[in-house]
Amino acid sequence: MEAVPARARVYVVCAGLVAVLCVLRAPATHTPWWALALLAALYAVCEQVVRRRSGGTFYPVLLAGAFLLPPPAAALVPLPAALLPGVEHPPVLLRRVWRAARPSLAVWGAAEVHWALDGRDAVLACHFPYVLLPAGAAVLAFCLVLTLLDGGILATVDRVPLRRAWHGLFGRCLAPVAVHGLAGLMMAVLWRSPYGPVAALLVLLPMGVSSWVFAQYHRERAAHQATIRALVQAVDIKDGYTRGHSERVGQASVMIARELGMNDERVEVLRFAGILHDVGKLGVPTRLLRKDGPLTPEERRIIELHPEYGHEMVRGISFLDEARAAILHHHERLDGSGYPYGLSGTQIPESARVVAVADAFDAMTSTRTYSRARPVGTALTELERCAGTQFDPRMVRALVRALRRFGWHPAVTADEPAYGLPSQKPAHSRSGAER
Repeated sequence: MEAVPARARVYVVCAGLVAVLCVLRAPATHTPWWALALLAALYAVCEQVVRRRSGGTFYPVLLAGAFLLPPPAAALVPLPAALLPGVEHPPVLLRRVWRAARPSLAVWGAAEVHWALDGRDAVLACHFPYVLLPAGAAVLAFCLVLTLLDGGILATVDRVPLRRAWHGLFGRCLAPVAVHGLAGLMMAVLWRSPYGPVAALLVLLPMGVSSWVFAQYHRERAAHQATIRALVQAVDIKDGYTRGHSERVGQASVMIARELGMNDERVEVLRFAGILHDVGKLGVPTRLLRKDGPLTPEERRIIELHPEYGHEMVRGISFLDEARAAILHHHERLDGSGYPYGLSGTQIPESARVVAVADAFDAMTSTRTYSRARPVGTALTELERCAGTQFDPRMVRALVRALRRFGWHPAVTADEPAYGLPSQKPAHSRSGAER
């Protein structure tokens, strides 16, 4: 318990006390206790299954309780799921209180809004589409309470400013909770139909399958991220210059792709391409990457093989797809004087033309051992000067527009030591636009 700040302990205890006040009125309401017990048991089972398989949370039963029960009774539904399973990390009591208070307050808020808008009568009468309005308002209330609670715990534990702690939480919460809310509404309507609770339980089957599919997608995505992280870390350790460079090239590539109106899937692929564009340096001798002085023509030819090495390294990684072409061709030039194959114009894949601009921009705006960072405006002027010969003018214009709109806020600087290692001097001291 000592590891948790005192302000956080006070915050959790206060949340627990408010939750207790919310449920105290349950005996005074006309609560169908058998329905409460069934929903609480069902929610506990679903939570255990979902947490074990995906680590997520399963809200349909909880929201069905908000649509079916009086608010104080609805707040009791999550308690068995929160209090019965073991807690892996200390402080155990504090974590149990938080795990119980958070969903109880959220479902209480949703139920209060739903009942205030006469949602119970609409559910009883199966009155479509009027049943959707109070249910939608209840989902919004549920998300709002979760956002307030989660932002508050973030602010008290990590001393994050409240505005930053709450930023984006509501939007990330709304989409999944809205889907779960629709399933919860279907459960509530079927529960009140002549078919009864057994029919309501059938809603859980497709929701369970969709949750499993969603969890598999997130596992696969996490595996992708881990693969990319491992490759980038390996390059960072070998070549000190790439510290942060890869992430920034990925960031600039995303800005260009979004400005060009590419869909989210392609934007993600180009982010991968930017992050991994120099992965082929793993195949280049370290002595050449760290050589302090000019390269011989033979040494330069060896270093210029890194796009081909990178392409071979990621050939078997299926999810990279279009990123492989960007890794292979990001040093091609529009006039055909680039490498490794001397492609020109539209022969160069679009993804490679995007990464080439992002790569050159970051090279010019980063401080390195042999050159100081150029101002963003100067770097853009150089890119515009080289547009049409070295770079695709369309990509350059897209980056200029994006930077004027959003500015450039790189998260990592290239001259920071990587993993405790001192920064190394890069071997080939070419101009920023050529790099």
